[in-house]
Amino acid sequence: MILIADSGSTKCDWIAVDKTGVLPVQKIRTKGLNPAILNAENLQGILNNSEALKALQRTVTEIYFYGAGCGTAIPKALLKAVLEAVYIKATVSVNEDTMAAVYATITTKNEAGIVCILGTGSNCSFFDGNSVHQKIASLGYTLMDDASGNYYGKQLLRDYYFNSMPEELKEVFKNTYDITPDTIKFNLYKQPNPNAYLADFAEFMVNNKSTDYCNNLIIKGMRLFAETMVLQYKEELKIYPVHFAGSLAYYCQDEIQIVAKEFGFKTGRFVKRPIEGLVAYHTKK
Repeated sequence: MILIADSGSTKCDWIAVDKTGVLPVQKIRTKGLNPAILNAENLQGILNNSEALKALQRTVTEIYFYGAGCGTAIPKALLKAVLEAVYIKATVSVNEDTMAAVYATITTKNEAGIVCILGTGSNCSFFDGNSVHQKIASLGYTLMDDASGNYYGKQLLRDYYFNSMPEELKEVFKNTYDITPDTIKFNLYKQPNPNAYLADFAEFMVNNKSTDYCNNLIIKGMRLFAETMVLQYKEELKIYPVHFAGSLAYYCQDEIQIVAKEFGFKTGRFVKRPIEGLVAYHTKK
């Protein structure tokens, strides 16, 4: 049995597949497993809290995990060790979420393209048809992640408290979330996954993007992402399209198209969750 996972910081999708490509169980969803933010105890707790995953522990022989926070050696090794401790019969492969985005958006053999992730976090890479190339090393949600869910969540909270949000939206925002100072500071500074906490607020922006405030906020963030990340690949942009993976990109396609036209690049495919593309990739192999 093969277990495939696509994880952001907020959610993780799991699918078990047998050697013939048959899916013996439906998609499993857990909290996200980001080893750059969560410790071993937190990671193992998420795995053990899923009865569906626990039921597969004796039958899984291979695990292919693709996730946020898995781009550098130390967190990657941490998550690999946790998975091996839980699934003692399995060989474990851990890769960063960039590869999941590539496998989901690049659908033709030897096809090349620029691949972006816009979900809880954000990233941008170039896939030459065989290998991934990154010009910017990600330093995480505090310093980077422009146009991500946590970026927009932070902007919404700042605008609310700095009185930059329109009054009618402030009232809706206040009635939708518990945004008392103590609650916000507790979740940001005393709880794991503060980036996922911030990203939860981005749903408000998407649901209200017909308003000038939210529409302008989305476009401002996408412009920043284009400037800091997409334009790192100026030569590649002359030839190849820019694909997008992640829920935020999927729901903000119109705004991304506006920014793409402003900056002169061509958009390609938009994929909400890469897990189906990962299943297709591994069953072909």
